[in-house]
Amino acid sequence: MNKKVLILAGVVVGLAAGPAVAHHSGAMFDRSKIVELKGTVKEFGWNNPHAHVAIDVANAQGVVEQWNIEAGSPNTMIKQGWRKSSLKPGDKVTLIIRPMRDGSKGGTLEGAVTAAGQKIGRDGPLNPTAS
Repeated sequence: MNKKVLILAGVVVGLAAGPAVAHHSGAMFDRSKIVELKGTVKEFGWNNPHAHVAIDVANAQGVVEQWNIEAGSPNTMIKQGWRKSSLKPGDKVTLIIRPMRDGSKGGTLEGAVTAAGQKIGRDGPLNPTAS
C-alpha cells in the first residue's frame, strides 16, 4: 500500500511541476529590428510571469491602433529601473520594442522614454529603425 501511495504522489508531483518548468519561446519576436512606438498608455500590467503594456499608437493614416507589448517579469524589470507606477493609463510615452515577426501589433519591450524624458529599461544604445 505504501509503495502505491508513494508512486501516486510522485506522479501527482511530476504532473504539477510540468507547467512550472515550461516557458514559451521568444521566437515570435524579430530580434533583428528595433521599433519606436509613440503613443498613450492604455494599460500597464505588473504581473507574473510577464508584465505588459497596451499602448494606443496613431498609424501613418492617423488611425489609432492598439499595440500589446510583452515585458519581463516584475523582478527583472525592477533591476532595469521599472516600478509598478512607472506607467499609468493616459501617460504619453515612447516604447522601444522588438516587433512581432508576423507583423501583428505587438512585440517585446526593450525600454521606454516618458513624456518628461526619463529613460527606463535595458542598458545600452537603442536605435529605432521605424516609427
